[in-house]
Amino acid sequence: MMNNKPTTLLTQEKMRELIALSQAGDKLARQQMIEGNTRLVWSIVQRFASRGADLEDLFQIGCIGLMKSVDKFDLCYEVKFSTYAVPMIIGEIQRFLRDDGMVKISRSIRELNFKIRHATDDFLKVHERQPTILELASILEVTREEIVMATDALRDPASLQEQLYENESGDALTLMDQMKDERSEKSFDHIPLRELVEKLEKREQMIIYLRYYLDCTQSDIAERLGISQVQVSRLEKKILTQLKTWLVPAGFASNQKAKDG
Repeated sequence: MMNNKPTTLLTQEKMRELIALSQAGDKLARQQMIEGNTRLVWSIVQRFASRGADLEDLFQIGCIGLMKSVDKFDLCYEVKFSTYAVPMIIGEIQRFLRDDGMVKISRSIRELNFKIRHATDDFLKVHERQPTILELASILEVTREEIVMATDALRDPASLQEQLYENESGDALTLMDQMKDERSEKSFDHIPLRELVEKLEKREQMIIYLRYYLDCTQSDIAERLGISQVQVSRLEKKILTQLKTWLVPAGFASNQKAKDG
């Protein structure tokens, strides 16, 4: 049954304390953490109210995502728990709906996704960079939300939880582990760039996220990765060069000539 009784809001400090205890095997702390975040799950479930699924079922599925978040949250990073938990909960619910055959990508969304890809290619040819969501929305005369919806509809909802890098202690680090709440919207404005970053090797991805998402210095990154600051500097230059190469594909010039000819 859905837990509708009032829950006491937990502070970030208290949540980190409970998570530490839970990950050490304290079942009571785990239960407190789950009960203290049922409002978060319910707020997410309400987003799916129009999908025709039983909300209590979705709530239970969302709680599975919440429990996974508690078990996997990395306390080494100063990231709010909700930043990590929300996409995990949404991912669980979306997978449930897809497996249950309840999520159908509409024709209009598919058509918009097709237009986005063509508009992105055209923009890249003119400006030699990927467009932002706002620029795509302006070009296609749709809202920013419609761009995001059409782009995300055909993506794996759990992609943000995939492991990016494993440190010397064997701890799995994900993209969401590396992001601050106040920067998340800005960081994901360039969706195509995000996809290119995901093509990098795991250590290279880690350097990009630490440097440009968390504003870490090269010295901070060097200390965290166990390499020298000079190595970080060289790697950063190499990575940025690689990203620039991918942004302007080598085959672009020949393809353009073929089109013109």
